Amino acid sequence: MSSDMPFPSKRQKTSPEKTSDFFESLPDDLLLSILCKLSATASSPSDFVNVLVTCKRLNSLGLHSLVLSKASHKTFLVKPQNWCDSVHRFLKHCADAGNIEACYTLGMIRFYCLQNRGSGASLMAKAAMNSHAPALYSLAVIQFNGSGGTKNDKDLRAGVALCARAAFLGHIDALRELGHCLQDGYGVKQNVAEGRRFLLQANARELAAVLSAASNKRPWVTWNLPVPHPRLRLGTGSGCPLLSDYGCNVPASETHPASKFLSEWFVIRSGSLGPGMRLCSHTGCGRPETRRHEFRRCSVCGVVNYCSRACQALDWKFRHKAECAPVERWLNDDGEEVAGEDGVGGGDAVMMANS
Repeated sequence: MSSDMPFPSKRQKTSPEKTSDFFESLPDDLLLSILCKLSATASSPSDFVNVLVTCKRLNSLGLHSLVLSKASHKTFLVKPQNWCDSVHRFLKHCADAGNIEACYTLGMIRFYCLQNRGSGASLMAKAAMNSHAPALYSLAVIQFNGSGGTKNDKDLRAGVALCARAAFLGHIDALRELGHCLQDGYGVKQNVAEGRRFLLQANARELAAVLSAASNKRPWVTWNLPVPHPRLRLGTGSGCPLLSDYGCNVPASETHPASKFLSEWFVIRSGSLGPGMRLCSHTGCGRPETRRHEFRRCSVCGVVNYCSRACQALDWKFRHKAECAPVERWLNDDGEEVAGEDGVGGGDAVMMANS
């Protein structure tokens, strides 16, 4: 073989010291800004968790208090079957970082699911002090019912005050609850005209929320024909009643992750409710009784019960109106005749016909 024949040149090995890692050269401030934007726009827990497991640096920066404080409420959309100590710690870290959505979600879980009343109420109060409308409304419901205590722990005036604050912030359920309180004179001086004004405002905000949901692909409004008999169900599809006096329905609003967690928790763990205690009958609420006969029962059939007048009004127009049938008396699970907490028929009992 001729010595003049060229040989292929060998590839030179590049030493690790000379390899440029552009990711490692990025400043922490820039990565924190990106992670804050990601956590604030996450549509599910996996959107955020998938970043944390990418590498050690992202995991460390992703758990920075600034990033956790910006996390959206959908980041906390945890399924009850996945609940564990690590999920609990993550929610607590977010709450400690000042995330008011985490304060509210963890507060609801502790108060109702874990039965840690003091800690749960404290977390909800922390969110409420930061003008978190759902937290204000939830605390109002607790005051109205005396949840976590006895019947004597009810504070109707405090409930109305909290409800008014949440209504001022535009919370639809709070507007509806305040409207019914004013109409009925419950915890506040009766003012029917003002109550109806709040109910109309709740309907208007409900409509505005639907119109602003540009991602909604299904028709946002449907019309019902009159139902000839109250026990005849008319299949209208799922929806949230809006201006139902005119037969107009809109798609149901999105359930908050805390309410969704509560609903699924007590379905999965059916034994976690005490004997004789029930869930609010309004779909999507999820609140359980903390003592027997805490919630108001339907004064006509005695079958359904509600944590609030807002839940009662929605469920009556959407579902229960077609199912309600009178009974002579109510019986509890032991076969004993019962009434509402405030007397026969229940001073707190819901008069469906007047909703």
